[in-house]
Amino acid sequence: MENNYSKDYKNARAYAGRDKPKSPMIPPEITAEDLDMSVRVQLKTLSEENAEWVARHLAMTSLLIDSDPQLAHLHAQAALNRAGRLAIVHETVGITAYAIGDFALALRELLTHRRLTGSNEQIPLIVDCERGMGRPKRGLDAARDVDRKSLSKGVRINLAIALSGARLDLEQPELALEELEIAELSPKGIIPQSIDLFRAYAECLAELGKDNEKWLELASRAEQALSEQEDEQFELIEEIEIPEPYQPRQRDDRDRGVRSDRGEKRSYDRPKTDRGGDERGRTGRAGDRKPGPRGDDRKAGGRSAPRGNDRKPSDRKPNPRGDDRRGGNRG
Repeated sequence: MENNYSKDYKNARAYAGRDKPKSPMIPPEITAEDLDMSVRVQLKTLSEENAEWVARHLAMTSLLIDSDPQLAHLHAQAALNRAGRLAIVHETVGITAYAIGDFALALRELLTHRRLTGSNEQIPLIVDCERGMGRPKRGLDAARDVDRKSLSKGVRINLAIALSGARLDLEQPELALEELEIAELSPKGIIPQSIDLFRAYAECLAELGKDNEKWLELASRAEQALSEQEDEQFELIEEIEIPEPYQPRQRDDRDRGVRSDRGEKRSYDRPKTDRGGDERGRTGRAGDRKPGPRGDDRKAGGRSAPRGNDRKPSDRKPNPRGDDRRGGNRG
């Protein structure tokens, strides 16, 4: 496919910014068939013409989300204007709003999607939106009653990373480490999100002054292996000591700062100081650090508090073919 944009498509952002009531332009090569069938079937309640335009805007959203999230957001909003009752459209607007750092809008749209569908697949983004608005405690509360066993493997990993980031925002590195000690913290069954999990675990170890070299090495090996194989998941041979998965039901006691039966004060009972953070709820410690390698492309739940375009949406975005297509008309 030719890499050069058509003249119309090059000016799409200019038109969208100058004439806000109009929808952003769509290359003529982009059709409804570019949107995954599982998404297209959710548009069947619309008229044929309207469904086609909504599908094309959603296809453009997926095509642009990484390279131009602002324009992708305009396409998502255009779809919302045409199909405001569909859950998939609210989900897409929530994802694009998250990508451009509009966490209030993202949270509203993702909660609307969850209300319409009953799905918790976007709970990692919901947690991160609360973090981005400087409310890490509310992020923890949002995930408290979620049945993690019902989530897909990638979402479980993203949720653990997001919750760990919230703990770091609250100056709770021990609990941040524990949030990551899930069954997926293992060289077995490696998927793309596993790399972020390993690096997040290494960061928490460093925050606690512990050796993290083996986990960083494991993350690098997993990333290399993932780029060289075609399976959806695979296993690395590794002699690293894997921590036992924690039991989430014990978290409530820890949050309350209970003491042991012997009356000994635990490490997480230490008094909490009111350390100042900026408007994003960042604390000046690990929560301030930008993601490391692969972190610029990190999915939901990156280590830093969300910071607009530094962050990317989760893997639950519209899924058309990723062909590099160009051109332009409006919908």
